[in-house]
Amino acid sequence: MTGEMALMIPILGILLGFFGVWTNHKEKVAKLQSKAVATETAEKAAQYASHIQRLEDRVQVLERIVTDRGYDIATQIEALRDQRRVDDQGSGVPLGQIEREKA
Repeated sequence: MTGEMALMIPILGILLGFFGVWTNHKEKVAKLQSKAVATETAEKAAQYASHIQRLEDRVQVLERIVTDRGYDIATQIEALRDQRRVDDQGSGVPLGQIEREKA
């Protein structure tokens, strides 16, 4: 029994040494992975922030266009152009014929 114990003590010491090295290696790998994830997350956050800023800028421009009086005038001009196209093409039903069609 003493001989077996004498043999087990060095083997146990060697195994504990290997376990310590393996644990340190796993810890280093976990740190590297967390750094990589943190870097990737920071890059994505920066991309999202940039994209959001561009969208906010576009919305501000569109708000200025819509609230500007010139937009209303331009819309009215386009409506008149559309009406002229309908009149020029002779499309549409004259008002008098609508009443006849109902009868």
